[in-house]
Amino acid sequence: MRVLAIDNEANIRASLVQMIANFCDDVTELYEADGVATGLIKIAETNPDLVFLDVELDDGTGMDLLLKLKQINFHLIFITAHNKYAIDAFKFSATDFLLKPIEPDELIDAINKVKQQLKNNYLSEQLHVMQQSLNRMVNKEKKIVLKDSNSIYFVNISDIVRCESAGQYTEFYIDDTKRIVISKSLKEYEELLSPYGFIRPHHSHLINVNRILRFDKVNGGSLVMETLEEIPVSHRKKAEILQILDNL
Repeated sequence: MRVLAIDNEANIRASLVQMIANFCDDVTELYEADGVATGLIKIAETNPDLVFLDVELDDGTGMDLLLKLKQINFHLIFITAHNKYAIDAFKFSATDFLLKPIEPDELIDAINKVKQQLKNNYLSEQLHVMQQSLNRMVNKEKKIVLKDSNSIYFVNISDIVRCESAGQYTEFYIDDTKRIVISKSLKEYEELLSPYGFIRPHHSHLINVNRILRFDKVNGGSLVMETLEEIPVSHRKKAEILQILDNL
């Protein structure tokens, strides 16, 4: 994480920088500036992930600096000796507001909030990319070959509603009319079908996200497929599945 500390008081800025270096292992690059003008230059040069911004600077205020930016592309933590500026921090969507003198525990908590936000943003970007890839794949009809003891089936992947584990076998449910039982584990098909929009909401089930009708919250949560079959969602997987559904 790239961090920039902007404060006009050299001793306070040095103390903040030292605390960040001592207590925040995720900070890989650490920069300093002492005012509005130098802060704007450093922001342009370093593209920080997080800026600690003092409110009262020699050549203006922290708010003056922010208003000069066309876009705020970093997380923001205000630092000041006066809590009267807290409302300004709120207006600029600051992650946190720290009063001087800054306590190490408060600093660590504030940076942890930023780390979590960066993680969530990254997850959201990942899911967006995944959905774009999924859409491209769905537009190109793909087939899978399934072999049982009697036949060889050439099945459109988009026609598969879900798969269910049956010991060492996997049951394929094709639309609402056909069931094919294959002597391979569900884990093997999870690896094969995941790139095509299949997710595993429960250890016994692999489902096609494009064939989900709705999510029911009752009884811990379940997914209702287009065939009106209900697929349980395990407690361990619930948050991940809901995140995926939010980005569809």
